[in-house]
Amino acid sequence: MNIREKYEQFEIEHLSEYASKAALSKGRMLYEPKCEIRTDFQRDRDRILHSKAFRRLKHKTQVFLSPEGDHYRTRLTHTLEVSQISRTIARSLNLNEDLTEAIALGHDLGHTPFGHTGERILKELCNGFKHNEQSLRVVDFLEVRNERQGLNLTFEVRDGILNHPSGYKPATLEGQIVSISDRIAYINHDIDDAVRGHIITKIPDKFLKNLGSSHGQRINTMIMDIIKNSENKNKIVMSDEVAELTDELRNFLFENVYYNKVAKSEEDKTMFIVEKIFEYYTNNFEQLPEFYINIYNNNNFSKGEIIKDYIAGMTDRYAMKVFEELYIPKPWI
Repeated sequence: MNIREKYEQFEIEHLSEYASKAALSKGRMLYEPKCEIRTDFQRDRDRILHSKAFRRLKHKTQVFLSPEGDHYRTRLTHTLEVSQISRTIARSLNLNEDLTEAIALGHDLGHTPFGHTGERILKELCNGFKHNEQSLRVVDFLEVRNERQGLNLTFEVRDGILNHPSGYKPATLEGQIVSISDRIAYINHDIDDAVRGHIITKIPDKFLKNLGSSHGQRINTMIMDIIKNSENKNKIVMSDEVAELTDELRNFLFENVYYNKVAKSEEDKTMFIVEKIFEYYTNNFEQLPEFYINIYNNNNFSKGEIIKDYIAGMTDRYAMKVFEELYIPKPWI
């Protein structure tokens, strides 16, 4: 029995009856020989962690466009916070921590540059765009591994990535954990960033009293509530009281942060950048990078879908660089 087999046996013997076990995975779309030391879920986590799309998250906006200062969240720091919260819950409930971590690390790979502004404008330009579907497209198709398209992840990781937004139904408890942890993370760190940026100066007393007076206390309250109410159950849930407070706090953020004029002061400019890049490659498709031209030539995708893939994969600064190269006159030397 090799190292992987010993760990797979450990999962079967010691994890919760509701946990996903690597040995019982529904598997990959393409057959691969097993690794001697890592389970399939551990391999998926590593593939995501080493992907180019994951590295690009460090230069993608979370909420605040072009913030000054080193401490505002990016898509990468958000992803790491989701991973930490998810792993804490999974470990406490004796669920599969490796699967949970893999889903958490991959859940936002499909996010556009310029945060939700970029997603909204691509949705308009492409007659539909969802970052969770694009995240799945990244791991299934746009990442290249061993000179083959796609990371060939397991069903359970792919399902968790696709179904992490609110309103979706992940097939595993580990996927449910990432979904609720995503919400916990962005609600709390967006408050933290909004206070740092003087977008809001006061949080209503009811949240301070019932959830906690600090960033860490509020996260801890939510995590402990989930663990208490999900233990020995085949569902990940909050208590009605904390769930209601969490929803109210999210609504407070939408009213005071996400739609705030200061926080979104550069939004029109970033929408213009994305629109003009999309327009340029619609009229000059052959000037896309060779990688995307090859995808178009070898698959049954529309030109618009390929342009969408290119733009969605851009970091904020790369999108601005492309816009500058396409539209800003160069000085004579």
